[in-house]
Amino acid sequence: MDSIPSKLPQLPPRDPASHKGDCGRVLLIAGSYGMAGAVVLAAEGALRSGAGYVEVACAARLVPSLTKAIPAAILHACGEDQRETLHVDDIPDLLGWAEKCQSVVIGPGLGDPGQAAPWIPQLLNGLQEEQPHLPIVLDADGLNHFAAAGLDWSLCSAQMILTPHPGEAARLLQLENAQVIQADRKRAMQKLTELCAATILLKGAHTLIGCKGEETTVNSSGNVGMATAGSGDVLSGHLGALLAAGLPPFAAARLGAYLHGRAGDMFAQEWGTDGLTASDLALWISKAMSEWRATSC
Repeated sequence: MDSIPSKLPQLPPRDPASHKGDCGRVLLIAGSYGMAGAVVLAAEGALRSGAGYVEVACAARLVPSLTKAIPAAILHACGEDQRETLHVDDIPDLLGWAEKCQSVVIGPGLGDPGQAAPWIPQLLNGLQEEQPHLPIVLDADGLNHFAAAGLDWSLCSAQMILTPHPGEAARLLQLENAQVIQADRKRAMQKLTELCAATILLKGAHTLIGCKGEETTVNSSGNVGMATAGSGDVLSGHLGALLAAGLPPFAAARLGAYLHGRAGDMFAQEWGTDGLTASDLALWISKAMSEWRATSC
């Protein structure tokens, strides 16, 4: 397998005369009551990665807390004031909001699919029919909803990035537990890329990135301090911003994994790995992007 960053793509240039409408619009479909933090971290990951707009579609009960936590985001409330989760009735609105966006991130903090009928496949089908070229990141509970609904792999197109951790990968492959994945990560990646056309980012120490027709790569950045709650939410928002800026999914996944890990490494160089939080990653990711722009020219 190739190592990176030696063959990583460059970040898309930013025109000095550009305005926020030129810098990509990300729609984040995420959150449930008690898990608003995942939304905040994913939104911060996208905003700190240069997205001009971040729009958040969430259950209405989350809106007051999210208004305070991420004032730069545009919030779309779904349902009545006390609604705690998104569900299938929201799909027409979600499809409408996606029409003006350059990428969609689905999953952080959505909640347990066992508590409601998993509706993510229906949303993916609608997005595929109405906007087949729209890049999508499917992460976290979005993956769990997808697995719970029966794994229709035809819904995972080449415009998508799937970001499972080992436990989620086990559910996607219908295996017993994460240990099976960890015992042979390369084989797990091979199986996942055989099942669908999407780019797969298999998280963990030495994250793997692969898709059909491309050689699987192993990420070279990151450290043990990144094994912390919310790290993956920041990554999903970061990937959404890279996709909205125009990078193709495989390139965005490879570069995004590196920059996310590099943000953790830069923090660790300053403060050590103990106490690294997901919020720190969001703060340092723009620094990692600036470094990459300077060194990859």
